[in-house]
Amino acid sequence: MASVKVIDLFCGTGGFSKGFENSTKIDYETVLGIDLLPIATKTFGLNHPTATGLSGDIRKVRRSDLASQFKIKKKGVDLIIGGPPCQGFSSIRPFRSTNDDDPRNSLFEEFASFVNYYRPKAFVLENVVGLATHKNGETIEIIEECFHALGYDCDWKILNAAHFGIPQKRERLVMIGVQRGGSIHFPVPTHSHSGSTIGHKDVRRMLAPVGRGSFNEQELESAITVMEAISDLPKIKSGEKAEKYIAQPENSYQRDRRKRLQNLDLHRSTDHSDKMLEIIKHAGKNINCIPKGLITSGFSSCYSRLDADKPSVTITVNFVHPASNRCIHPNQNRALTPREGARLQSFDDDFVFAGNRSQITKQIGNAVPPLLGKAIGEALSQTF
Repeated sequence: MASVKVIDLFCGTGGFSKGFENSTKIDYETVLGIDLLPIATKTFGLNHPTATGLSGDIRKVRRSDLASQFKIKKKGVDLIIGGPPCQGFSSIRPFRSTNDDDPRNSLFEEFASFVNYYRPKAFVLENVVGLATHKNGETIEIIEECFHALGYDCDWKILNAAHFGIPQKRERLVMIGVQRGGSIHFPVPTHSHSGSTIGHKDVRRMLAPVGRGSFNEQELESAITVMEAISDLPKIKSGEKAEKYIAQPENSYQRDRRKRLQNLDLHRSTDHSDKMLEIIKHAGKNINCIPKGLITSGFSSCYSRLDADKPSVTITVNFVHPASNRCIHPNQNRALTPREGARLQSFDDDFVFAGNRSQITKQIGNAVPPLLGKAIGEALSQTF
């Protein structure tokens, strides 16, 4: 069959759509990515060279212009994916019109209007777990009602990245919609993880709640751990960098990320101050491991080490700074490097990031793990 044409809204780096393109069961082709940040759109373009990348306010993008200027025609899109920013739900209300270029639209309504205009066979909306309980569940109900009014059946689950071979227990709400009467397929977990999660009070919304899932935990591989993801990367100290691999990959996860690369990039540590190095030296599972007097404030997860033999906690946009959420290397006295953060997000080492180190770190922290996109894409192959 012909390739499935994909639009990636609020695309960021394009890691989500890159995951779809890496699917082994169907040929996904990303044709358009839109994001507010120019540097993110540049990264998107570097990794989707045949796609159109647009930077700017999505509310100012006219669908008719996309057809005339970029040949993205009304009937030429099969799948729309993306994650409208959280603030897009703050004033959400029932979909009030089918005006696809209404400047009053919220960010979510822009996503919905793209679906309404292009009428793809399916869409995937991903977001933070908190969307499930926003306004006591009213928001997610309005979203479902909106898509139902547009002619789509939809369902949503909370997915934990660790269940899909990603060395991070990152949870995301994923809603899949299909044209009325179509079949909805969520990915089947490939790895088991029994650690603490945010979850949801309705366990049926958890794709794989421990002990209650629709799969046998004993039959799955164990979740990928932090060190299984990064142990092949050269040891470096604070302020140092490494530009070559010096060890062979130790497992399939590392081999898959490295491919056949010889040169290593983004593996440079933050140059910590003497005081910070003293704090890091004492770092453990939580902030209570730091002697009194060395720090004056911080959340319980600040200045804390990652567990070597477990998946990482959710990577944030500040993971190269020890004061952020558990981001100190398991056995080296420094915070993670951008390359290590990218590994924990399941980016391949040949994925190209635009911008300076700070911009790259933020892009990595904000991204949807590509392997999660791949898992969802392969499940959706049954729909096309």
